Amino acid sequence: MSAPHVLLGLLGSGPRHGYDLKQAYDRALPRAKPLGFGQVYATLGRLERDGLVTQAGQDRAGGPDRTAFAITAAGRDELERWVATVEPPAPHVTGALLTKVMVALMWPDSGRALDYLAAQRRAHTERLRELTAVKTDPAAGFADVIAADYAIAHLDADLGWLRTTLARVAALPPGVPT
Repeated sequence: MSAPHVLLGLLGSGPRHGYDLKQAYDRALPRAKPLGFGQVYATLGRLERDGLVTQAGQDRAGGPDRTAFAITAAGRDELERWVATVEPPAPHVTGALLTKVMVALMWPDSGRALDYLAAQRRAHTERLRELTAVKTDPAAGFADVIAADYAIAHLDADLGWLRTTLARVAALPPGVPT
């Protein structure tokens, strides 16, 4: 996740202050980890330092002064470059799920790995149900639905791998080292 680029994207529609950017970020990425206010202001400071945003005035709407920020021409160029850059597929196989299975397989008894795989499959299946419910919720917005679609696709891939790995581990003859 590139919080600076998301903030630049949000500023593309016009100047905003930090509080508004944080709220817009959380609405735009409803299934992502919420952005902290401190992170918003620190990121805006770095973007300003790098010439990608500029202060665009202050307002005091019944509270403390709020500094609005606007994207600069250099910020638009950076955002265009970032959006146009294709994300390369991960060069290494990594992830907590794979690592835990591999470590569980290091024990002489493959039962530990089977237990972990079954428990993880249950957790993935439950999360899949939760995300499927989001897609059918009439109150869900478009961003909620496409974020759920993305997460469901990843869970489906994990579940396929879990099923295959469970079958492989279950088919191991007793005493065969993994």
